[in-house]
Amino acid sequence: MKVAATQCQMRLASSVAKSVASLTGQHFMSIDQLSNEELKGLLEVSHQYKEIYSDKSKPLPQPLSGHSISMIFQKRSTRTRVSTETGMSLLGGHALFLGPSDIQLGVNETMRDTASVLCRFNDIVLARVYSHDDVVELAKYSSAPVINALSDLHHPLQTLADLMALQQHFGKDLTGKTVAWVGDGNNVLHDLMLGSVKMGMNVQIATPKGYEPNADIMAKTLALAKENNANVTTTTVAEDAVKGADVVVTDTWVSMGQEEEYAKRVKEFEGYQVNTELMGKANPGAVFLHCLPRHPEEVTDEVIYSDASLVFPEAENRMWTVMAVMAAQMGKV
Repeated sequence: MKVAATQCQMRLASSVAKSVASLTGQHFMSIDQLSNEELKGLLEVSHQYKEIYSDKSKPLPQPLSGHSISMIFQKRSTRTRVSTETGMSLLGGHALFLGPSDIQLGVNETMRDTASVLCRFNDIVLARVYSHDDVVELAKYSSAPVINALSDLHHPLQTLADLMALQQHFGKDLTGKTVAWVGDGNNVLHDLMLGSVKMGMNVQIATPKGYEPNADIMAKTLALAKENNANVTTTTVAEDAVKGADVVVTDTWVSMGQEEEYAKRVKEFEGYQVNTELMGKANPGAVFLHCLPRHPEEVTDEVIYSDASLVFPEAENRMWTVMAVMAAQMGKV
């Protein structure tokens, strides 16, 4: 039985290790930092980890035995915490949760000092923060690789889970598929559009006026789209973005920290709800994604619980993909 576990490790090493070897010791801040080979390699590791670690009838490989990760959470999250803690445990390591009551980044202790201390205890530092500047500063002063688990600009772990879900449904080659985004031009969209064009997919974006994605990140996306023969379009009309789409994606209209804007945002996002009628404008067989938690104004029950919804496999994939990132950072794929 132990031999079987060793063979699993050898199989991974022989098939994908080279494609992600360059990620050893590297910070993971956004999808655009990855080469196409690295992105596809992380996804392949994720698929193989799902296959290997879903079978608990035999001893499982523990490549991160003796390793630990500190997880800094300025913003709460069900999926990020559970996927990282469980995934690190499956890999044989230990995860330490640091919530707002445990650590106050930049308040009682400077970001530089926090980074300098944690990297002496832990092999990886994961941070889910409000400002992207915070995770950038952590990475600047940490000798251990940092994972951006969400900032106001980027959410790369979510995009890995999304792309994995699409590969599970459509097959590994996503070239030529079209992703439609309907909603706020936020951090989730930023990495999704970067990752989608790197995989050769077209992206059609609908946001209300004033809620467009970050201009600098859009410029990067357009440049990457050109390199990968993909198209990117923007509109303020949800139906226009969904026409011809194979994938329809939305996210919360009101992120944590924006609660006071709830009434204003709900009014300005009128017509952006993903419902059966809107999904009917997409290509036959189109699928739906949402990173959760969701609210009824964003998507109806008829859509999120339909056969077209990949929302819950997408959520599960948060674990397989963060496992791939951690193992790659440690050079233990």
